[in-house]
Amino acid sequence: MTLAPTSILWFAHHEFRLAWREWMAMMTGGRRPRLIGFAIGGLAVYALMQVIAWFAIRPWVEAGIVIDKQALVMVSGMGLLFWAVTLSQALEAVTRAYYARSDLDLVLSSPAPSRRLFAVRAGAVLASTLALGALLVSPLVWALVLQDGWRWLSIYLVLAALAALSVAIALTLTRLLFRLAGPRRTRLIAQIVAAIVGAGFVIGIQAAAILSHEGFSRFAFFQSEDLLANAPDTASPLFLPARAAMGDPVLAAMLFALALLLLLLAIALTAPGYARLATSAAGLSHVGSQRRISPRAFSAASPRHALRRKEWKLLQRDPWLLSQTLMQLLYLVPPALLLWVNYGAGEGTYIVIVPVLVMASGQLAGGLAWLAISGEDAHDLVATAPLSPGTILRAKVEAVLAVIAAVLLPLLLALALASPSMAMVTAACALLAASASTAIQLWFRVTARRSMFRRRQVASRAATLCEAFSSIAWAATGALWVAGSPLALVPALVAIGVLALARLLSPRGPA
Repeated sequence: MTLAPTSILWFAHHEFRLAWREWMAMMTGGRRPRLIGFAIGGLAVYALMQVIAWFAIRPWVEAGIVIDKQALVMVSGMGLLFWAVTLSQALEAVTRAYYARSDLDLVLSSPAPSRRLFAVRAGAVLASTLALGALLVSPLVWALVLQDGWRWLSIYLVLAALAALSVAIALTLTRLLFRLAGPRRTRLIAQIVAAIVGAGFVIGIQAAAILSHEGFSRFAFFQSEDLLANAPDTASPLFLPARAAMGDPVLAAMLFALALLLLLLAIALTAPGYARLATSAAGLSHVGSQRRISPRAFSAASPRHALRRKEWKLLQRDPWLLSQTLMQLLYLVPPALLLWVNYGAGEGTYIVIVPVLVMASGQLAGGLAWLAISGEDAHDLVATAPLSPGTILRAKVEAVLAVIAAVLLPLLLALALASPSMAMVTAACALLAASASTAIQLWFRVTARRSMFRRRQVASRAATLCEAFSSIAWAATGALWVAGSPLALVPALVAIGVLALARLLSPRGPA
């Protein structure tokens, strides 16, 4: 069947082809055989999740599912967590719809109506946002369907309603940012808001749990007596999404219809200005801040110090990249709050902080190391400097570790006031995790532009997995070490083994 040019279906087919090519590039990294390994590994992980969901739901179903206040509060809280993630994803995707430059100039310069393109891209954002959430909760849904009936498929309708509401809010907020901040700052602000929304609700729940002495557990907070006592009555309209998700397909369909109506209204209001705003944003680079001439004169410095300053200056001038790492920094807020609330309560209270700080150090170091080592936009300039390659790499590594130290130092000082030994263990394990992540990025380094930071995992799945497992192992080492357990040696050996495996798998590893 031949589709009429510039029709809705024609644009939808065009967007689907672009999305398919981008997905294939992200999954395979340009190598089609990787897709087979990804499919096998993905199916294995999904099967494991299905088994876990089956046995987790079974006692609840056998005891009889009761829709009481405790169940409604729990489902509503988990729904808010999901909605925060979908809203964050929708904000990022809608922003990219304005700033994408691949075929946008060609389409907007043609006689094709830009409103149709915008409507199709908004629908694509809805589909991608819904697909991720549906995939994550599908093991739970199918476990409920197989054990308690088909009515639990209403969860998918509630997820679709939340996704449609998220996209509608993202469209409205992005258009408002264009009006208030202009095209140059909209992308940066939208990315920062997306990071804060994505992590903010989770962090807020953890902060509330800490302040109510429930620890880090979000589930314990949703089941706390104080929250249940202050929650509204079960007949409250606030619990309608939870009731719809708990096996009420009629109510779920009504919520989805309402959310879809709001999305169509948002598209109708924001579509007319799409061509003008996208054109105004098309000439902007990925760096959101303008270069300012410093009034200070040049000062003499060693070559390594100059290289370190170069890396720090590039991060300072590129708030787009800073927004990409903001979520990792936000997850350090709960440990800081726990330190402040429980100061002087004893060392046992702070054990939970150690793995969080170590894990954050490893992950943050991996991202910054990619920027410094692989995301070098001035390869020729640096390579022609009168410096040895080893000196250049050492300067880059020092720049990365200095940033990690600057981020962790206030928390380590606060922890040292309560427990100097625990602070020393945390510092040692954080240094090891950061060094391991940096070494992995060094071994798997590739030539890429900094604008590809969001897709840096595509270069090597092995590097991504090794970096994650290394950070987890060092975090476990720190937790067991401060607890005084001799088993701390086990995850430390695992971390060293992961590092050795990364060296063997790397393109620069031994044959």
